[in-house]
Amino acid sequence: MASAQSRGVLLAAAACALMVAGSARAAGEGAGRLWLEARGQELHQQRSTLSQVARAAMPAVVSITTRQVSTEAPAEEQKGIGSGFIIHPDGYILTSTHVIEGASEVMIKVNTPDGYQEEFPARIVGQDERTDCALLKIEAGHRLPALKLSSASHVEVADWIVVIGSPFGLEHSVTVGVISYKGRTDVTPNGREGDYDYLQMDASINPGNSGGPVLDLHGDVVAIANAVNVAGQGIGFAVPIDIAKAVLPHLKAYGHVRRGWLGIDVLDYSPEVAEELGLSHSARGVVVSSVAADSPGFRAGLRPGDIIVGLGTQRVERAHQLRWQVAARGVGKTVVLNIRRGQQPMKLRVKLEEPPASEVAAPAVASRGSPPRKPTSSRLGPDRAGLPVTPAAEGPEFEPGATPSP
Repeated sequence: MASAQSRGVLLAAAACALMVAGSARAAGEGAGRLWLEARGQELHQQRSTLSQVARAAMPAVVSITTRQVSTEAPAEEQKGIGSGFIIHPDGYILTSTHVIEGASEVMIKVNTPDGYQEEFPARIVGQDERTDCALLKIEAGHRLPALKLSSASHVEVADWIVVIGSPFGLEHSVTVGVISYKGRTDVTPNGREGDYDYLQMDASINPGNSGGPVLDLHGDVVAIANAVNVAGQGIGFAVPIDIAKAVLPHLKAYGHVRRGWLGIDVLDYSPEVAEELGLSHSARGVVVSSVAADSPGFRAGLRPGDIIVGLGTQRVERAHQLRWQVAARGVGKTVVLNIRRGQQPMKLRVKLEEPPASEVAAPAVASRGSPPRKPTSSRLGPDRAGLPVTPAAEGPEFEPGATPSP
């Protein structure tokens, strides 16, 4: 009897629970509901997508260790750690230049399909300090898994991303987050001037993550993990993969980037610049502030006060855009500049040259700081990218996400 009563109580409790759940559902779906019902399967699908991306990409992500002999104390050596990823089955690996900078030996660890690790010495094919991109090559004796390179234009602010790397030597660590901002041009890691146009993200990255891939939900690379704000949390930076795609052919062919050179100084257009140079306040574009004698720009007819509004079919609105577009075209390419001189529109054809020996380290188009503008989104494509013109403002210190270890 007691047993039957117990079963009756249990059945009654279950029935009551079902009635409550049914009532809640009915109330939630009714016209006067007080909440929107969550769909658990959607969350599960998103979580499943993130884990699938990480698992699929893992075999192509490598850890990098370097050895560097100190010039001051030859008996001492420094070891460094970083990350990278395979971009071609023949063993080509993309990473950050600062990961392998000054290294006398670079070793790559690759995960095998059966879960073991293989280690190979790497040859530095080419590196570029201004974009912080480096190309390595290993001879594995067999084809390797490789990641596909996409475009930073395929992700927007608040889109999910996956980062894989070796923070503090913890190999194949996965973090996830969202894109926080696109087009950070006011960040200079360790004060290094360069061609940066960072994606900011809140996925956790740390020293050792540098050179690792930033993946979209399709599992394709959209950026390279590069720098971290040492004074903050959830503030990391990555180089758009479009920039790497622009320099990779140079690194493979020449070992460095042969940037096109115009030989001009430019300023972002602003009311202050217009006032200083006596220009129309309704103008738009990039203002030429000076032209080097006997430079490609000078021979093409560019003059101080000209406003460059386009390069070929692409509009130019910021100095850093022009600088990158000219540099990425390369030596020997002919470009068409759309300019305004006063109220007169003009087109000038310019054949880009290699910078003089005294200016090899200088940018293709120089610029000085202009008053800050309202932030805008950066849409990057294979032939379109913006790069910074001013150093970071006073504030938190940024540093590359790689570190030496004793």
